[in-house]
Amino acid sequence: MLTEEIERLALSLPGTEENAHFGTRDFRVGKRIFMSLPEAGRAVFKFTPDQQRMLLEMEPGVCAAVPGGWGDRGWTSLYFVQADEDLVRQSMETAWRNVAPKSLVKKNGGSH
Repeated sequence: MLTEEIERLALSLPGTEENAHFGTRDFRVGKRIFMSLPEAGRAVFKFTPDQQRMLLEMEPGVCAAVPGGWGDRGWTSLYFVQADEDLVRQSMETAWRNVAPKSLVKKNGGSH
């Protein structure tokens, strides 16, 4: 998957806006970040620690916990160039649901 494809996918999720945080591009719903693009080929998603553990077990070759405290809170790197498109889409939608207002999630049938 290419950066342009992941950007387009993120912006297709309801209520999503592109912004920046400390010079890193991010995608958010309201003021809450669900994904950032810190470097070429890597996206960082906001998961719960349990979601992160499951993903790291299922996809150890393309996913890794962000080092330090952020990773302990569920922030997870996904190297999307090598990743299956379905994995990227599901990961993004999960991260979006984690931060989107419940009313927006419900209005969109639990996902986009």
